[in-house]
Amino acid sequence: MSTELIKVAVIGAAGRMGREVVKMVLEDETLQLVAAVSPSSGPVDAAIFAGKPNCGVIVSATLDEALSSAKADVLVDFTVPQAAYGNTKTAIEYGVRPIIGTTGFTPEQIVELDELCKSKGIGGLIAPNFSIGAILMMKFAAQASKYMPHVEIIEYHGDQKLDAPSGTSIKTAELISQVREELRQGNPKEEETIEGSRGGYYNGFRIHSVRLPGVFAQQEVIFGGYGQTLKIRHDSYDRAGYMPGVNVAVKKVMTYAGLIYGFEHIMD
Repeated sequence: MSTELIKVAVIGAAGRMGREVVKMVLEDETLQLVAAVSPSSGPVDAAIFAGKPNCGVIVSATLDEALSSAKADVLVDFTVPQAAYGNTKTAIEYGVRPIIGTTGFTPEQIVELDELCKSKGIGGLIAPNFSIGAILMMKFAAQASKYMPHVEIIEYHGDQKLDAPSGTSIKTAELISQVREELRQGNPKEEETIEGSRGGYYNGFRIHSVRLPGVFAQQEVIFGGYGQTLKIRHDSYDRAGYMPGVNVAVKKVMTYAGLIYGFEHIMD
């Protein structure tokens, strides 16, 4: 029995993540690329970004132009935090399901966008991380914190990353805090001789951000107990590693209404 193709639009198609999304869509027979947005690329065929033969989708300069000329089911956005809110709102107004891989949304914005999605009867997803391994790391960390509440997070990214701490580390901290009561760790008389050396404070524990050239994306959650430590670590080596999760998200977002925050909520 034939299944109707899911029509996908990609904004930031010429970017490092956007290229991977375009390639993933073109290689999946159940998906159809119908629009691509890249303001600085000119009217080229979108398949060029993925090193594929021409697909007939000409790159648009603006999101409005793309969504008004193509009947997309889903928009995938891995652009920048400053643009993500506006892009998400625009997509919902067109009745297109947003899948957003950037951070920076306020709780109030998420509530607003959730209500907009529900009013349109469409689903949406904001996820700080689409790596299935990273999601499992977060889930395992939250589970471990029930039994070992003394915890710190160290996240590592390249030196050009704009935000700190990372969205993944914040999401991990949120999941831990859902099952762990606030516990102020360390010596109560502790003093920093260099400001910030103990990292960012979150609900009693610390998040440390490392920014170095040559690093892609890693995160380590360290738990301490009497006579023992537990380390849960995830390492990403390539942007292609996020694409299986994006593929799942594109298909799952067609099945519900409302905006979901966190990829873990759509994992079976």
